[in-house]
Amino acid sequence: MADNTKEPHRMKMAGDLSRKTLALVLAGGEGSRLKNLTRNRAKPAVPFGGKYRIIDFTLSNCVNSGIRRIGVLTQYKADSLIRHLQRAWSFMRAEVSEFVEIIPAQQRTEKKEWYQGTADALYQNIDIFRRHDPEYVIVLGGDHVYKMDYSEMLSQHVRSGADFTVACIEVPVEEASAFGVMSVDEDMNITEFREKPAQPDSMPGKPGIALVSMGIYVFSRDFLFESLSEDANSDHSSHDFGKDIIPTYIHTAKGIAYPFRNYYNNEPAYWRDVGTLHSYWKANMELCEVEPELNLYDRNWPVWTYQPQYPPAKFVFDDEGRRGEAIDSLISAGCILSGARLKRSILFFATTVGERSLVKDSIILPKVSIGRNCRLSKCVVDKACVIPDGTIIGENREEDAKRFYVSEEGITLVTPEMLGQNVRSRDKEMIWRMQT
Repeated sequence: MADNTKEPHRMKMAGDLSRKTLALVLAGGEGSRLKNLTRNRAKPAVPFGGKYRIIDFTLSNCVNSGIRRIGVLTQYKADSLIRHLQRAWSFMRAEVSEFVEIIPAQQRTEKKEWYQGTADALYQNIDIFRRHDPEYVIVLGGDHVYKMDYSEMLSQHVRSGADFTVACIEVPVEEASAFGVMSVDEDMNITEFREKPAQPDSMPGKPGIALVSMGIYVFSRDFLFESLSEDANSDHSSHDFGKDIIPTYIHTAKGIAYPFRNYYNNEPAYWRDVGTLHSYWKANMELCEVEPELNLYDRNWPVWTYQPQYPPAKFVFDDEGRRGEAIDSLISAGCILSGARLKRSILFFATTVGERSLVKDSIILPKVSIGRNCRLSKCVVDKACVIPDGTIIGENREEDAKRFYVSEEGITLVTPEMLGQNVRSRDKEMIWRMQT
């Protein structure tokens, strides 16, 4: 039986550590592998799951973990990201040292350069971080989807006496070359770290499985500031945590791995890198399952976001072949299915689908208007697209490729520009269709 008398002490320790911690979210990524989906927005600002932005998951993890001093470092096409942060994350109270502070790239060093890597992004703002005087700094990516209690990782970092801790997860070897791959000893000390190796090594005793970095780091303050300063003065460094900081210091400092596991069964926990069009589509489609691994309905771990004010979703008409219905789908506020059918799809807010249209296995971003007699399959339709009556997408790959982007896995990305629509020069509000 578990010793429950230790639980209040553990919770108090975690709370104390969280208050002494500064979270820094790296949100300046270009996200080029998402193709035209990041043409006008940074990757962390890409919509996900019907109502959220990707960055909402990292920020919600911080708040739910008791970490409420947060800096968000932006760079690439940050306009929509900054607007979202101002709308969704302005509820923090500075009077009690809570904040989500937007830190844009400002060329703050003598070289007057944009961020050259993840470590350089922190170094260029090191004076700002010193002002907050944290004992621990947790560095996070703003472009992954998962739910994680960072206070548990912080507690392990302090108990181990580590200089830095790297969160890790097990993935198939064939997928590991996209990540930093690490080796550990029996005490979880990091003995080797290679960034995106061409031939990743398997874990001892687990052939075909590699241990990879999640891009989540906990640093003790003095070690972080000293290593950042040393790295900045190196002419041979690319100034990146995965490529330079971690590999350089694993033999001279104490670095440990923190396996991210499910609390209930000790299996690898849910974590998705949604950096490609296929992985983005697949992670969204997983939410349509009967019992998805990522539980968005968990009241004990809410995912916060900005919610525009739209009326409830509406399904109209009940005639044969002209019935408004959705099966295994997520439908957001303001949507109208006017005699249309949805299967295994996600509709973001204020989207309309015209009569006798069928949308399946697709992700439809906000304020899209889909006309009558359309068929869409395995599509990602970007915000504010107007799909003309009778359009068919996803059934003929060669024809689709003439107008749209089609991934190797057969996912079709549709944007207003591909449709010849200039959303910048017209009113972006939804074209509401008459229900006839």
